[in-house]
Amino acid sequence: MLGGASENRTAVKEFVLLGFASIPNSQGLLFALFLAIYVVTLAGNGIIITLTSTDPNLDTPMYYFLRNLSVIDICYISSTVPQLLAHFLSRTHTISLLACATQNYAFFAFGVTECFLLAVMSYDRYVAICNPLHYTLVMSRQACAKLAAGSWVSGFFHSVVLTVYTFHVPFCGPNCIDHFFCEAPQVLKLACADTYVNELVIFAVAVLVLIIPLSLVFISYSRILATILQISTAAGRRKTFSTCASHLTVVSLFYGAAIFMYMRPRSTHSPQQDKMISLFYAVITPMVNPMIYSLRNKEVKGALIRAWGMKVSS
Repeated sequence: MLGGASENRTAVKEFVLLGFASIPNSQGLLFALFLAIYVVTLAGNGIIITLTSTDPNLDTPMYYFLRNLSVIDICYISSTVPQLLAHFLSRTHTISLLACATQNYAFFAFGVTECFLLAVMSYDRYVAICNPLHYTLVMSRQACAKLAAGSWVSGFFHSVVLTVYTFHVPFCGPNCIDHFFCEAPQVLKLACADTYVNELVIFAVAVLVLIIPLSLVFISYSRILATILQISTAAGRRKTFSTCASHLTVVSLFYGAAIFMYMRPRSTHSPQQDKMISLFYAVITPMVNPMIYSLRNKEVKGALIRAWGMKVSS
């Protein structure tokens, strides 16, 4: 329930992020692990951004959207992991109420933006495979820019609603969040008021930003599948499907974990389970996305080889 006295809402001015305190003897190892993951994520997505920005062979709508995805993944993991790394090195694991809300907003903003962008990328594949003669007309530079901008605007708009309904409740104590960042379900557990309405709104927005884009993905790929099945040769079907395999893998990883996290009943939430799920879609997925697109994509590998050859020759 929204509301509460002003003094109650400001009673708790900071939270304590427990993180991985349950395994105290491994803090140094965990710091090294998360630092390595963060560096690999920045490097992998940075390479994708550089290649798709500089290689003329990758100057297509698909790689324009892939570049946006890499930018999102860098921002997405940066909303949580640097704070986690800092806490590994400090004795106090506190975060102010304002910083917690800011982190929550950034996390939601980039996560929701990725939801919509993945749907846009599936539409791009649908047009390329099912309507190839009109592909350059439908997916013009202007159209791509509008679709990408729409994804970003949608993400930052919906994040306002999610953050307001997460933090516009009184926090009177305790102030320990059993998580490694300010995840909405764990924050709401600390509210000293009825949060039924808040949880209902967050659930409704989760349905909007997860199910609707995912439905668009299903519609696009159902039509793509119908088109692929009409191809007479097995080699032709495999070649056509290979252009979608990387995107399908990313969609499955991201949407699967996010739906499991935000569309379960509150009674089924366990702090340790939530941490593992959050690690998967907030930390692991941004790291593996560029690997998936690089290892399964001949054009990206070709661009990487050309860039490396130019560097060696120079």
